[in-house]
Amino acid sequence: MHPSSFEYFAPTKMEEALELLSKYGEDAKIMSGGQSLIPLLKLRIASFPYVIDISGVQGLNRITENKEFLEIGALTTISSIADSELIKKRYQILHEAAGQIADPLIRNRGTIGGNISHGDPSNDIPAVAIALKANLEVIGKEGKRIVEAHSFVTDSFTNVLKVGEILNKIRIPVAPDNSGGCYIKQKKSAGDFSVAAIAVQLSLHDNDSVKSAGIGLTSVAPKPTRAMKAERFLEGKKINDSVVREAAKIVVSESDPSTDFYGSSEFKRKVLGKIAEEAINLSFERATVR
Repeated sequence: MHPSSFEYFAPTKMEEALELLSKYGEDAKIMSGGQSLIPLLKLRIASFPYVIDISGVQGLNRITENKEFLEIGALTTISSIADSELIKKRYQILHEAAGQIADPLIRNRGTIGGNISHGDPSNDIPAVAIALKANLEVIGKEGKRIVEAHSFVTDSFTNVLKVGEILNKIRIPVAPDNSGGCYIKQKKSAGDFSVAAIAVQLSLHDNDSVKSAGIGLTSVAPKPTRAMKAERFLEGKKINDSVVREAAKIVVSESDPSTDFYGSSEFKRKVLGKIAEEAINLSFERATVR
């Protein structure tokens, strides 16, 4: 099937992209890597009179770190994230998630900004951004604003971007010493969406009690979900078997999975409980490596 006809634009500067968005408003759709949008257009699940391809906009494909943040431009490809030595060494949770997304062809074209902005509750990066307590920099003709990662996606395939705005940058706070995290994704086959997935990031006090916790969930609710009750439960506690089991139960209670091709809602809850225990234990193990 071929997509409905549309007018295509390929700006090379952010100012041009914002001008086009301002001109065409709700009739325009931003495309970055196109790995999610193009299938929707081809199947005519969605159609737009104007498509603005920002993949050529300069300055949005970079990974940098300063004293406060790891900053990732919205057009940075998933493969660039998976291959980054900086991310592999210091942000293992993000490295693990990127390496599990689809296949090399998708990772070579798909972007972190597209993965987050698309709002698919099965996408991997939003949960990781939530666990890492990332801030998302949004830009429009009126200027820039910051949105917390857990507030960015409001429902399935729906985000907080206003007409004329583009996700510009992902800012992840630099983790303190005694921190560790992981991303565990249970899937039916290689390259598939997950049955359930969880991102956990822990920071510890010197006595190894939990100083702060970040937990993001994938594929177990209508949108990427932050397990805030489980985070609060873990904070101040020392990790042991009983604490981990109780935290996992709380994580499951904060999920809202639906029955679909990947399994029943009850099955997904059981999977989530199991991988939640694994993820908390592994994150703690990594945080205690001196």
